[in-house]
Amino acid sequence: MYKSEFDQLLRAKKLSNAFIFFGESLFLIDMYTKMMGSVDDANILSYYHDEYDFTSAKAHLSQGSLFGDRNILIIKSEKKVPKKELEILFEYCMKNPDNIFIYAYYGSDHKTYNNKKTFAKFNVMSVRFFHPKEYEAQNIIAQIAQEKNVKIDKYTISHLLGIHNGDIALCVNEIDKFRVYDREITTKDVENLVYGLSEVNLDSFIVELLTKKPFQNDLKNILDHGEDEIRVLTAITSYITQLYMFNIYIRVNGAPNALDILGYPAPKFVVDQKAALSLKFKPTTYSKLHQLLLESELKMKSSNVDKNAILLSTLIRLQKLL
Repeated sequence: MYKSEFDQLLRAKKLSNAFIFFGESLFLIDMYTKMMGSVDDANILSYYHDEYDFTSAKAHLSQGSLFGDRNILIIKSEKKVPKKELEILFEYCMKNPDNIFIYAYYGSDHKTYNNKKTFAKFNVMSVRFFHPKEYEAQNIIAQIAQEKNVKIDKYTISHLLGIHNGDIALCVNEIDKFRVYDREITTKDVENLVYGLSEVNLDSFIVELLTKKPFQNDLKNILDHGEDEIRVLTAITSYITQLYMFNIYIRVNGAPNALDILGYPAPKFVVDQKAALSLKFKPTTYSKLHQLLLESELKMKSSNVDKNAILLSTLIRLQKLL
């Protein structure tokens, strides 16, 4: 089913106790996992990616609580849990309707969970979350802002979404920052307090830079839209640090794991891009790149310097090291 149908069942309180959340929107998967798993006095067991263990997961759902509390099992993973294991876990939920099992799948192979017949006999609610349309994103952020006592109208929310290229997670982070203001948030507040690049994507610029493509025009565009030279430099340093982490992890484990490397699940295309790019450079190259960037940052933070000239010179030298 889709989000709209699930929301209707949620409002009508006609829910199962077993759920599969999957789809394109990681934000909505997280949001609904948290929503369904928020039960007072429940015994919650959560697994993240490679932490999953079938034996202990099964034991958690099969055991009775001494105090009559509910047992909740949450599995968050980019990898698919074997179908037979899922069926056993769903079966335990059928035997004990007080328990809840939520399987949040962050991978891109949706075929199994998109089929209504796959787990039909277990009364599983399988929900696919697409990226919200703009009006849906506005409503989600407005609801979260209301819950956090942040006064902000739909027009300002739309402006905020534009700055962050429609990324709801980033917008929600900004709502948290706005909580310190005991007044309504305006578009001027958003422009003054929020960092964002709607015209130019900084990550795309960095990839362009690291693949040795001409970057001068995009750099000018970024700076013309008010970005600070030091911020651009530190963003490049951070990105290269992530690539180095990918490089090390892949050399040790053979394949990337976004949750281990970044601390959060990332879309498959992002993981694939960073993994492929990370392997293009040797460890010695990473060392030279970091040394160059940190030295340049130190120069920029000195007084009476031309930060623009230092940044341009640094990026030209960076491409020569690649």
